[in-house]
Amino acid sequence: MERETLLTMLLMIFGGCALQVLAHWPAQLPVGADTETLEQVAWFKVCLPALPMLPFGAWLAGWALTQPDPVRTPLDPFVVVALWLPFGLLFLRALLRAGWALVREPPECGVSTVGFMTPRVLFSPFLARRLDEPLIRAALAHERAHGRHRDPLRIWVAQLITDLQWPWPQARRRLENWLEALEWLRDEEARRSGTDGSDLAAAVLASVRFLGALPARERTLMPGTQLAHARLIGDGESLQRRVERLLAPLPRGGRAVVRRMLGIPGRAALWLPLLTVMLALGVLLGAAAMGPLLGLTV
Repeated sequence: MERETLLTMLLMIFGGCALQVLAHWPAQLPVGADTETLEQVAWFKVCLPALPMLPFGAWLAGWALTQPDPVRTPLDPFVVVALWLPFGLLFLRALLRAGWALVREPPECGVSTVGFMTPRVLFSPFLARRLDEPLIRAALAHERAHGRHRDPLRIWVAQLITDLQWPWPQARRRLENWLEALEWLRDEEARRSGTDGSDLAAAVLASVRFLGALPARERTLMPGTQLAHARLIGDGESLQRRVERLLAPLPRGGRAVVRRMLGIPGRAALWLPLLTVMLALGVLLGAAAMGPLLGLTV
């Protein structure tokens, strides 16, 4: 068997097991936390089930570097397929859905932010004709906040992680909780930059009415829809809570521009030493552990 093929199969088997076990991680969020903390906690809960795959994948990669290519294995092909097939199909489903979200034309959603590296705002002219200028500015302020934080990319990653935990409902609830907290955070950022909360609430409600008038096939509010963009509105169940927050006074002590604790470079700096150590351990100790486990003869 080719070394890269075996490595991929092992990543799917062990990574899939970890994802299925950690899919049951509680979806509850802290009560009384500020909006930014709430969003960060919700984001961490979405990503947590996939995090063990990174150091374990580095360890497996280190082990694979010590193996010949092709790897000689006495494992029965039927046993290999029986172990790999369920997780292989799960990964294939998730990758196909993620790929479809990338290549399909963005569905009609009134106003949204699309694009991973260079986000841009799409504003339906049919919706814009229904809104006054202050409401248009409010909607644009919200969507530009999504663009500054590259939320379409984060939403796509979050949906991919959630799909890898199918069919457990806890994973879907964690995604929905984060999407709701994300909308609250971007609302707050827009308001702190000068947007009136009532204007933004009116823009949200106008978007809901606009979508309600579209044919069902063009809407983007269906449960389970694969996302690759940030939208002005979320699911219908969260609409009332969001409007109530928009009409309430802003919490005191907020910042003019909401910032995250660590940007992408900061997170990479934290993970790089751990992944390097795991890669080295895989090179040094991987054969001793994986040989008896898989019955490999080298």
